[in-house]
Amino acid sequence: ETHGITFRIQIGVKELLDTDVLLKLLFHLPVNYPSTLPDISVNSDQLTRAQCMDVKDKLLEQAKKHLSEPMVHDLILWIQQHLKYVIKQSATVCNEKTTLSKGTSAEDGIWMLLLHLDHMRAKAKYVKTVEKWASDLRLTGRLMFTGKIILILLQGDRSNIKEYLILQKTSKVDVDSSGKKCKEKMISVLCETKVQSQHKRFQTFEVKEYSTLDELQKEFETAGLTTLFSEFVPPLLK
Repeated sequence: ETHGITFRIQIGVKELLDTDVLLKLLFHLPVNYPSTLPDISVNSDQLTRAQCMDVKDKLLEQAKKHLSEPMVHDLILWIQQHLKYVIKQSATVCNEKTTLSKGTSAEDGIWMLLLHLDHMRAKAKYVKTVEKWASDLRLTGRLMFTGKIILILLQGDRSNIKEYLILQKTSKVDVDSSGKKCKEKMISVLCETKVQSQHKRFQTFEVKEYSTLDELQKEFETAGLTTLFSEFVPPLLK
């Protein structure tokens, strides 16, 4: 009732390069949908991550044309008919994007997300999944372990951070007490904010373990995130 509805749809598109393309679409419909646009995530084993992001962007463009009216069915029909054109356009636009100078809106729009996880039962698999998502979405930061505290700190484009959150909440990333795959239900978004000038930009995504809370605090301080640490981390110990 407060978070809306999330659902997955898989569709096959046959016309693209004489190959069957399986598109995995994830729609999150907020409570006030269709007055508010849905969040959309696109995945496909046959397309690159950049192509999936272009498909998502085109779907959101189409969604804006249907604001205030049910749109999911129309969006699915549209992408089935236009996928090959989106992919062709994606190839030509790709080269233009790489020539953009630093200091453009992409750089201006860097956001930061701090998440708290309650536990990881299947730790090795879970860590590998988080690393893959961060890499696919071009996010940098840290997955941090200190005693029982597990934190994920991410920096990157806001739309990619939103997509990471959708993946984190809707994918089977761990196992339950009986060993069955399960979704992450014990996750808290501690902070989501725009990166400020005093914040250091992480260049990579790393998994790190800290033997003491002081070591963890130094990591935050080095990144110019002392306030973030003091506001959100100590309360987790209570």
